[in-house]
Amino acid sequence: MSGILDLLNSDLGKTIISGVSNETRQPQNKTQDVLTMALPVLMKAMERNAATPQGAEGLMGALKSKHDGSILDNLGGLFGGGVNEEVKTDGDKILGHVLGNRRQGVEKIIGEKSGIDIGSVGNILKVAAPILMGVLGKQTRQNNVSSSNDLGGLLGGLLGGNSAQKEQGFLEKILDADGDGSVIDDVAGMVLGNSKKKGGLGGLLGGLFGK
Repeated sequence: MSGILDLLNSDLGKTIISGVSNETRQPQNKTQDVLTMALPVLMKAMERNAATPQGAEGLMGALKSKHDGSILDNLGGLFGGGVNEEVKTDGDKILGHVLGNRRQGVEKIIGEKSGIDIGSVGNILKVAAPILMGVLGKQTRQNNVSSSNDLGGLLGGLLGGNSAQKEQGFLEKILDADGDGSVIDDVAGMVLGNSKKKGGLGGLLGGLFGK
């Protein structure tokens, strides 16, 4: 199974980046930077939430009903006339549920690292979150995921598995930041330190941020 960042390099990913960029009126390269940092963080937060029976049950329910992947069937229509408020409201709820009180800190860190204001980061993520859930819903169907263990495996697989301890620690660090900006240096160090390695989140992030 390919990872979540491979998605952004695919044709589908380019459609998503272009659509979100136009919708939020942010440059495509900045939108891509935000999504490259944010998607693994959101996935890691979902993996954490799904580690409890209640969290796994809630996520499974959402992926089997509202977020079954059908949003991906007509992205042209979604972005063509402007994303409707219902999708953005849904995205706002997803972010609140997945990130909880960490949301502002995560958005601040991503904003500082990508060079755009926190409000614009929030707008990008509100549009992207329902699409990410759609991707997960589609993967859930294709892989016949039916239990919380299977769901944990799916999320771990999309994050590149649990073998890359450094990358997992990097995502945990962003999630546990209090938003005061101090973790930015750690994030920068992680990206810089791993950029020479071809694989992994560090290499991809390093390449995208020109490090």
